[in-house]
Amino acid sequence: MTAEMVAPEWTHTQISPEQYDSWSEGQCAGIEIVDGMVVVSPSASKRHNRLARILANALDAAAGADWNADTDFDVRLQDVPLTNRRPDVTVYRADTIDLTPTRPEHVLLAVEVVAPGSETTDRVVKVDQYAKAGIPFHWRIEQAAAGVPIIYTYVLDPAGNAYRDGEVFTGTMKATAPFSVTVDLGAL
Repeated sequence: MTAEMVAPEWTHTQISPEQYDSWSEGQCAGIEIVDGMVVVSPSASKRHNRLARILANALDAAAGADWNADTDFDVRLQDVPLTNRRPDVTVYRADTIDLTPTRPEHVLLAVEVVAPGSETTDRVVKVDQYAKAGIPFHWRIEQAAAGVPIIYTYVLDPAGNAYRDGEVFTGTMKATAPFSVTVDLGAL
């Protein structure tokens, strides 16, 4: 005896911005929309979530009054076809805290913590999408199986809508861009 699986409608039709905006926060949790299609994200590990939270807290404290840093919310990269990404950490303009959706022009920095199952997306696809959307800074965190994480930083070259390599940090991160922040990566 076999059970026939019926895929939900959203797995094979493009989602419009209006449809997505009508969904509850619970329906949007754990997914991203890429070219109008729902992409389900695997659950993050406790280490992944801790990395994101500690970094978001450090960035929020260092950002000053004009910027906020937070975790796990949509950034609408484009409307047609709909593409929403959920960076692990986002630094955004404080005066846009109540605006939905968050747009690339509200974002200063998007951070991705590379996780098993999302390596290519985090290392290649999202980097390209964030650059094309005009987000000025991008950081990628690689988690070592044992040891201290490595943070790769990127700065947007607006002439080519691509990132150029910035600094690489392990141990203690002392970044100067997009603003001065120090983070003990060993505590992550």
